Amino acid sequence: MARTKKVGITGRFGARYGRKAKRTVKSIEENMKKKHVCPKCDRPAVKRQAVGIWKCSKCDTVFTGGAYVPQTPMLKTANRNIKRVVGGD
Repeated sequence: MARTKKVGITGRFGARYGRKAKRTVKSIEENMKKKHVCPKCDRPAVKRQAVGIWKCSKCDTVFTGGAYVPQTPMLKTANRNIKRVVGGD
């Protein structure tokens, strides 16, 4: 088995695809596989089920989100603008 101390999760690619592409994939996949905060119960227990489908292991809430992260930057921007217009909480 190859050593993966430097390359981490992208060690499966071996010597292929280049350094920059592997670094990009590494950052995306590590962020995708970590536990995210649930929007309903505020616990770090959300895991990815499939592309765009996320599930909280504590409260069993299933919701849709981005392909790699549950809340995309565009969603955060939209929520901020809605709160500003409506005069949110």
